[in-house]
Amino acid sequence: MTRVVFLLAPGVILLDLAGPAQVFATAASAGADYRLDYVAETARIPSGHGLMLEAAVERPELAPADLLVVPGWRAPLESGSGAFAEATLRWIREHHERGGTVVSVCSGAFALGRAGLLEGRRCTTHHDIQHELQRRNPGARVIHDVLYVDDDRVLSSAGIASGIDLALFLLAQRHGPALAARVAREMVVYARRNGDATQLSALLRHRSHVDELVHRVQDLIDRSFDQPLPLAELAEGVHASPRTVTRAFTAATGLTPLRYQQLLRRERAEHLMAQGYTAEAAARQVGFEDARMLRRMRAAARSVAQPVASAG
Repeated sequence: MTRVVFLLAPGVILLDLAGPAQVFATAASAGADYRLDYVAETARIPSGHGLMLEAAVERPELAPADLLVVPGWRAPLESGSGAFAEATLRWIREHHERGGTVVSVCSGAFALGRAGLLEGRRCTTHHDIQHELQRRNPGARVIHDVLYVDDDRVLSSAGIASGIDLALFLLAQRHGPALAARVAREMVVYARRNGDATQLSALLRHRSHVDELVHRVQDLIDRSFDQPLPLAELAEGVHASPRTVTRAFTAATGLTPLRYQQLLRRERAEHLMAQGYTAEAAARQVGFEDARMLRRMRAAARSVAQPVASAG
């Protein structure tokens, strides 16, 4: 079981809390082994919108696989961490030191800064307080105009709706694109947005349309992208002709179903290699017979990403 623990400060912004919580609760309903906990320094916490919340005051023991999430708050920044005491900040820091992942939404980044986790790292927060975050954390590299940043298990987001984007990113990172796509559809969040990468992933870029037939085809591919998926089988699965599927899919995404599947395979393999898999092992894990096709696809992707030199 993976715990997702939300650390609440007085004045907590409800959407900063509810957005990521809904993502992980929906993932749990879909079969992922998540447990959500809510912790604060007092048993009753006033939200920034007047609603009183209840939370546990005893901080749980966290395993390295657990997530510790600090939503933002609508209150004076005061010393930079809401009402969190030094013992709470130490708890945040020690979870990361033991190999855990720490996440902030909006002004929650100030708590991470006071816990010492932003020094030498890239981070972000809501655009209204980015300069203040940089002033208080001169050793951090505050990134502007991005939705979220991931730097060595310290993840920060711009807040409000971007907390949902960051939570979906974590699902895709930990479980692959199929679960993230299923949760996003359940939440009616088709246009899932990327963080700071210059090239949007296939999962994020090619789901921002409203063609329900194509979404159903993508659901089939997302669930079994590591398996052979003949066009006829996809068409039968959505009760349409192969010609209709190809035409609609290309119009909505700019890709054929096969090309979309290949992109999902490549990107999932990239995640696996970032976790220590060899290219050969990652390729087989995502459905390629060996690493040759994967290497060709990665080389082609790098070629496309290279800037074109001007003819001046």
